[in-house]
Amino acid sequence: MKKYGLIGFPLSHSFSKKYFTEKFLNESVTDASYELYPIADISALTGLLAEHQALVGLNVTIPYKEKVIPYLSELSPVVEAIGACNCIKISQGKLVGYNTDVIGFEKSLKKKLKPHHTRAVILGTGGSSKAVQYVLHKLGISYIKVSRRKTAETITYEEIDEALLSTHTLIVNTSPLGMFPNIEECPAIPYQFLTASHYLFDLVYNPPKTTFLALGEKMGAAIENGSEMLVDQAEASWEIWNEI
Repeated sequence: MKKYGLIGFPLSHSFSKKYFTEKFLNESVTDASYELYPIADISALTGLLAEHQALVGLNVTIPYKEKVIPYLSELSPVVEAIGACNCIKISQGKLVGYNTDVIGFEKSLKKKLKPHHTRAVILGTGGSSKAVQYVLHKLGISYIKVSRRKTAETITYEEIDEALLSTHTLIVNTSPLGMFPNIEECPAIPYQFLTASHYLFDLVYNPPKTTFLALGEKMGAAIENGSEMLVDQAEASWEIWNEI
């Protein structure tokens, strides 16, 4: 029996286990299982692998997409470039890191992307943000990163104003704000300045329409949640794990 799973903390509301369990059932995959492995610290990964030696693939979620890098034997070119990993292939004791968030985000983003979406605002600076930055750079879309604290590379939420939003019409939320159960939360941006020219993409998938997306939709903006991105990244992970 091949074992796959997800590491992160906490993992009480995971998409992955439900998705892969249903996938195995629907596709008559009888020699595989997918489990959740909540670890309170990334250092627990070594013990987890020793305890579950049948593991051949892992997904990685918050807060370990960056912290897992030192534990990997080898990095894909994308992981090397962005410093974030959400997929690990385990073979003969070697851990090879990949990033399938990049694949999922690009495929889902393009559905509603218009030619005028040439400048973006990225909300959040974690591991998922790095995948988003990689894709936007690939597509030739310039971006500004937003964080709670100002740095040489980021602005703060307080600095987002009408002038900025008039030129940056793609807004991507990579933070967990608004995720179940805290569904009333949302990034602190001036939603009153959004228009029908804007496109709001939220990596959060639960609830399907976050407060961030609902407020954007109210102003006429195009919206997309993280559901299809999750499906696409999961399928890309499955392909990587099963490459000969």
